[in-house]
Amino acid sequence: MNRALRWTAWIVAVLLVVVIVFLVWANIVMQGTRSAALQVWRDDRVAVRDAGDSVVMTPTGTANGVGVVFVPGAKVDPYAYMATFRQVVASGTTVVITKPTLHLAFFDLRPLSTFEAHAPSVQTWAVGGHSLGGVRACQLADDPGVAGLLLLGSYCANDLSGTDLDVLSVSGSRDGLSTPEKVAAARHELPADATMTEIQGSNHADFGAYGAQPGDGTATISRADARAQISAAVERWVEGIRAAGLR
Repeated sequence: MNRALRWTAWIVAVLLVVVIVFLVWANIVMQGTRSAALQVWRDDRVAVRDAGDSVVMTPTGTANGVGVVFVPGAKVDPYAYMATFRQVVASGTTVVITKPTLHLAFFDLRPLSTFEAHAPSVQTWAVGGHSLGGVRACQLADDPGVAGLLLLGSYCANDLSGTDLDVLSVSGSRDGLSTPEKVAAARHELPADATMTEIQGSNHADFGAYGAQPGDGTATISRADARAQISAAVERWVEGIRAAGLR
């Protein structure tokens, strides 16, 4: 009996240590670059507010009626994506950047409606994500109200090939995590008419503003250049969604 109690106590202690270590690890996030975030806060074309469960970015000028619920990569500060979407929002698109449970998208089981509620004036919604956030976005894209899917340095693990989603996949040729090979291997999960855009010289961390990331490749273009190309690709994708909604 004493031996059984000792074993039980030991197992409980080990499990407790594992849980504590995991929680500490999950809460050590890759912080957004302060200077990049401040530039967005000071941009009078963009309004930013913290809604508690997400960061909501809305255009101060004419809105185009399209909104994107965007899921961050694993352990990446949601504010790190403000710079990524600065120009997109300034051009009229609303972007709601979620704050995943424990900073890991797979633990966040909240429906899209939770985040869409922060921008009730949006008529057409799309979902997107970076890295692990993109994998989660693919799952959320099954929602019948979703018009499009945006993948930044990511790919799907579920089959969306038979859907009519307007899909844009933007990848980097120097991405050391969501490598070009991984993106190509999962291409069959997307609709045949999905737009696949590879930015030459960009890496995984170019999709946010949070500094270098372990395991990533070395970018051969500037962060500003990569961000400009990402913004241009996303703006074209949004325009396609908007035009389709008007037909």
